[in-house]
Amino acid sequence: MAYNEEASIADAIDSILDQGTSGGRLSEVIVVASGCTDRTVEIVREIAAGEPRVRLLVQEEREGKASAINLFIASARSEVLMMISADVVLKEGTLDALMCHFDDPEVGMVGGHPIPVNGEGSFLGHAVHLQWRLHDRIARSAPKLGEIVAFRNVVPSIPLDTAVDEISIQALITRLGFRLMYEPEAVVYNRGPTSVGDFLRQRRRIHAGHLRIRKQQEYSAPTMGSMRVLRALFGSGSFTTPRACVWSTGTIGLECVARSLGRWDAVRRRPLHVWEISPTTKRGVAAGAAGAGHQNIAVFNILDFHREQLELGVRAARQLTRAVADHMKQAVGREAIVSIQESGTFFLMLRGERDEAERTVAELAQRLESLPLVLRGQAEPTRVSLACAIITFSPSAPPVAGSIPVPAILDPARAAAVAG
Repeated sequence: MAYNEEASIADAIDSILDQGTSGGRLSEVIVVASGCTDRTVEIVREIAAGEPRVRLLVQEEREGKASAINLFIASARSEVLMMISADVVLKEGTLDALMCHFDDPEVGMVGGHPIPVNGEGSFLGHAVHLQWRLHDRIARSAPKLGEIVAFRNVVPSIPLDTAVDEISIQALITRLGFRLMYEPEAVVYNRGPTSVGDFLRQRRRIHAGHLRIRKQQEYSAPTMGSMRVLRALFGSGSFTTPRACVWSTGTIGLECVARSLGRWDAVRRRPLHVWEISPTTKRGVAAGAAGAGHQNIAVFNILDFHREQLELGVRAARQLTRAVADHMKQAVGREAIVSIQESGTFFLMLRGERDEAERTVAELAQRLESLPLVLRGQAEPTRVSLACAIITFSPSAPPVAGSIPVPAILDPARAAAVAG
């Protein structure tokens, strides 16, 4: 669905056409251009001239995204439809990650994992990343689907006055008795607002739209539950530094303001289906996605390693560190790099998003602490106690460091600080 997307439409289409497919076939890519006054239509026509799978539908007037979606649904012929914004870029493997869930006949709709390309070195960059981190955490337990969704072609249309189209579809799919799925490996890169005005405008519209869906379709988005949001917030690692505390608190304040304005819009029944575009969300998504890979360095330390050396002996202590390193390599796979340092310290390098790296490291620490390590010359197996921290280097932001919240590390008597 495109309105004046000349800066991003070609990148969006290319990222779709370049997807490899193993469990299905990409039959067509439909672009609905609504009331465009720039070169969007011309660009899509040029692409369609050389790619028969691309089909252009033009609405002369901008009638709202819901109207464009209904045109798309009426025109599409495939059993499964995928809906993608024109200002996002798909990560390789996203299409397959979504489609594999439709092998289960009970699954009716699957949503992907939006990741912003904004740098986190500014207040609004922090706010945007916090917003989508919470979305990810909530969606893992209660699917809240958006930015990219795939659904069975069983929905005839959605309400024309909706401002939150994915939730409208989600409500209809649920009413038909199908299950919803969230797939965190189906990554789509977007850009969040970089001005306070755009942030408030976007969040205000979304909250007002959710209130309207709750009234019209009797369906509440999972993010409407305050306790669910609070649990996700305080487990998101967004208060680990003084600056993060201030910025996270400021983000909460902005969200409260936006929700209050959205509630006022809902009370006034303000039309929302044709909304003002936030221009700061349209800049350089493809370039940001190309550099979105992070380098995460996890630092593990065997607690009381000198005591272990005295009790086991120097040779057995070396066996212990090698055994720990071997288990790390087996657990994280060949792509990770493990380095043994002195005094029972290990460096583990992982590429990918910080949230994913944190989960991997926390699970690895718990696994190693529960694992009995058998050493030559020792009658009894040895267990290790670990402290760990992680530093993330991003192409677009300063390094971010923090401890990993595994149960063993939460004990203050066993906490270790890592500076870098």
